[in-house]
Amino acid sequence: MAYNVQTPLQSAAASLPELEQRVRDDLACLCYPPANWVVPTVADGREKVHDVVVIGGGMCGLVTSFALIGAGIQNIRIFDRNPQGREGPWLTYARMETLRSPKQLTGPAYGMASLTFRAWYVAQFGNDTWATLDKIPRPMWMEYLCWYRKVLDLPVENGVEVKTILPEGPLMRLTLAGEGAREKSVLARKVVMATGRDGMGHPSIPGFVEGLPQKYWAHSSHEIDFAALRGKRVAVVGVGASAVDNAAEALEAGAAEVRHLIRRKEMPCVNKLMGIGSFGFTAAFPQLGDARRWQIMNYSLRTQTPAPRGSTMRVSRHPNAYFHFDAAVETTKIDSDEIVIQTSQGKPVRADFLILGTGFGVDPLARKELDGYADKILLWQDRFTPPVGQENADLGRFPYLANDFTFLEREPGQAPWLANIHSFNSGATASLGKVSGDIPGISEGAAWLAQEIAAKLYTENFDQYWQRLLDYDTPELRGDEWTASPLPGSTQNTARKQA
Repeated sequence: MAYNVQTPLQSAAASLPELEQRVRDDLACLCYPPANWVVPTVADGREKVHDVVVIGGGMCGLVTSFALIGAGIQNIRIFDRNPQGREGPWLTYARMETLRSPKQLTGPAYGMASLTFRAWYVAQFGNDTWATLDKIPRPMWMEYLCWYRKVLDLPVENGVEVKTILPEGPLMRLTLAGEGAREKSVLARKVVMATGRDGMGHPSIPGFVEGLPQKYWAHSSHEIDFAALRGKRVAVVGVGASAVDNAAEALEAGAAEVRHLIRRKEMPCVNKLMGIGSFGFTAAFPQLGDARRWQIMNYSLRTQTPAPRGSTMRVSRHPNAYFHFDAAVETTKIDSDEIVIQTSQGKPVRADFLILGTGFGVDPLARKELDGYADKILLWQDRFTPPVGQENADLGRFPYLANDFTFLEREPGQAPWLANIHSFNSGATASLGKVSGDIPGISEGAAWLAQEIAAKLYTENFDQYWQRLLDYDTPELRGDEWTASPLPGSTQNTARKQA
């Protein structure tokens, strides 16, 4: 028999409504959503308890919620502090023109071809346009995530900020604030912090801006009035992706000049982890042992991920853009409404505004949600002493997580509730790899997390599930499907003949 095999491009949906119907058909074939199997929990006073609360409605929170619902865990809530359509960094502090990731990566599609960015794009713009697309425009990625949320009907509650996560017996109480909050607090058995790149720390603010009035500087994650920089001299600290993107924004807004002040002596050019990315690396990383995991992560941080070529060219095409290497910033001060920046070269740089492209630091102590017990979280610096030459204080502040993304106690018995909080954000990188924030491994991470949460919910209520087994009495057979027959020559058969 001859089969007519179509390529993905040939079989693409011809319109977005057609693709959405395909998604619904695919979900129906996968029996999504399955029945909820989790034993209901009720707190004292009959207050409802949610099986899982997901903090964050961006990419991590969406795919996590899809995975949980697909695992039959239906009693969940998803909170995001931002308005709908503004979740994550894509329309806030992310300022690159396109994503770094190759366009064909499947991202949060969770194994469904109809949920990929490619399927969404081709349904609207066609195969030929897809073939010519280089990288995904950043605002378009946000449009895709909004569609993903809509077509999967994920119940994100916007305008809800989680202020604290506090233990209450075996449960966790989350206090809420914001215009979208329907309650002052909710109870949950498990909490997933799907809080993104800054979700387990804070923007890295160097000490040299201490004392510098805020009107003269901003971190790349801050809201910046780039129009106000027209005709101004701007200094940008760093040369990573965020530094380069903010420099480009300033230049395109009409800045008189933009000077990159770079600690390194040479431009980082190779994205090391991209060269070893594979399913094997993702699967093996948590099992490599502390020494090898530290070795890989320390090397990656030391070599630094370079800014994308397109982003760097976006800066370089301006003749008033400058890259100053081996020019670490040492001090800053104000002199007659100018910022005087002293560098390691001994030469001061004068500017009107300073942008810190210094990234984010991981530090559980900085998370207000964990106030009162963040110091009880086990960190890498508590668990592992690196070899001479591999010391890295920043890496040492990463939480040392269990294999289910939960925090471990620095001192056993001091904070057992930490086993109910899953750090599905950048803080998991050192322990479990890049599966909780970056596009390439996000679906694998979500599947892993959902399986671990399901296992915990089951084992914690094993007695009830055992009783379900004992109580189950729906017959498969009714008794009329067979007739009992004696073996030939048996005494039963002989007795029948004599009778």
